[in-house]
Amino acid sequence: MSFAAVLIAGFADGLALAQNFPEISPQSLETVLSIMSSSMLVIAMFAVGAMLSAYASASNSATPRAFPLVVSDYVSQNALSTFIGAFIFSIVGLIAHLNGFYESSGKFVLFVITLCVFAIVVLAFVRWVDRIARLGRLGYTIDKVESATDAALQSWAELPRMGASRLTDSASGSEIGTGRIGYVQNIDLVKLQRLAEQFECRIDICTRPGTFVTPDSPLVRVTNDSGADDCSCTDEIVAAFVIGGERTFESDPRFGLLVMSEIASRALSPAVNDPGTAIDIIGSLVRLLARWSRTRSDNDSEQIEFDRVAMPEIKINDVFDDAFSAIARDGAATVEVAIRLQKAYLALSNLADSTLKDASIENSQLAMRYAEKSLVLEEEADKVRSVARKLVDTGK
Repeated sequence: MSFAAVLIAGFADGLALAQNFPEISPQSLETVLSIMSSSMLVIAMFAVGAMLSAYASASNSATPRAFPLVVSDYVSQNALSTFIGAFIFSIVGLIAHLNGFYESSGKFVLFVITLCVFAIVVLAFVRWVDRIARLGRLGYTIDKVESATDAALQSWAELPRMGASRLTDSASGSEIGTGRIGYVQNIDLVKLQRLAEQFECRIDICTRPGTFVTPDSPLVRVTNDSGADDCSCTDEIVAAFVIGGERTFESDPRFGLLVMSEIASRALSPAVNDPGTAIDIIGSLVRLLARWSRTRSDNDSEQIEFDRVAMPEIKINDVFDDAFSAIARDGAATVEVAIRLQKAYLALSNLADSTLKDASIENSQLAMRYAEKSLVLEEEADKVRSVARKLVDTGK
């Protein structure tokens, strides 16, 4: 774009209408371009330093697992690219100007383009300063994690098995594993469906995104329509699985809940001692699961798009373990956290969702046992019991 802008300004010298353009002093154009070229690189370096400090603060105050969400902030990336782009434009324009590439009309057009670039830089800087002031804050990180988790939960609510059929406990067939070790980050179900149709077989997926696999872990079980035991598309099936060194938020809703639980656990550590953050996280978890339940009730039946591919479903008890178990353990000695946790279970049990209700009652009893072991005063334990008793009464 910098080269295109410089060339467009040069083409203006050949236009008849350009003869009416005002006369621009060569010194003023050179001064503006020189100031921009000398300042933009400095501002870009300053932006990088501020962003790195914000990233480090976000990782230290929340959890390192939230770093990919913070570093992907598009406002900071856009601002940094704007500063570098303005630097490149000023250098290219200054070189063309000093080498006599323009006449009077071209200088005027280049001056106008320079003012436009300068305005874009100022707007990007103001917007970036507002964002960088919040980028390293714990609240901003929590909002980013909650947003990413909510998107994954909504996808799970709409497609619990990602469009595949239900995997039965009696699934059998030839097991296919992988020689790699890591987390399943994504599964190409379109490719697996195509392979199953091409080789006339049924593919039962043993793992979901977020599962840690080892060389002895089966990825899939393949059952041929003909009854044969061998599978001639092993490499193609393994290639449909993306396996990496860490979990991702996009296809793994449990990971987002686990990250939020880690933030709460860090806030409850003796070094931080911030129960208010843990209480905020509990509220976010209730909000996320309530929205998931509402979306799931609106999509009662999942349309099977891949009829030759089967996938296991996520168990709601595993979801509750990821979301609440660490908070129940680490916050058991803090009465306000224990009470808020019981209120969260009560709120989830009141939703029109039997699975959430059963899981809430079970986890409420576990959290109550943690609290009874950790709370020093019996009066505080009685307060927690009074809230937990309400949940038990609703389950009768």
